[in-house]
Amino acid sequence: MRENVIESYLVKKVKEAGGRAYKFVSPGNAGVPDRLVLLPGGKIAFVELKAPGRKPTALQTVQQKRISDLGFRVYVIDNKKAVDNFIWREERM
Repeated sequence: MRENVIESYLVKKVKEAGGRAYKFVSPGNAGVPDRLVLLPGGKIAFVELKAPGRKPTALQTVQQKRISDLGFRVYVIDNKKAVDNFIWREERM
């Protein structure tokens, strides 16, 4: 399964949950997560999408740590089941 298939599934599931999954691009800050997810109730999370079994690069890991050190949740998702788990967890926070 390709990364873009998982990304499309994430966007669809977030929309079904009443939220938005914005494509996140930050010029001058390579390695930031792919999506900024906003869910009802003021919930915010960053999501890095990967093809199944693929891992974040060293730069992506550094950026994820910077974001999580500020208190934001950061997820690395590489399959549809992980998307479902992400939505379930965030809806219950």
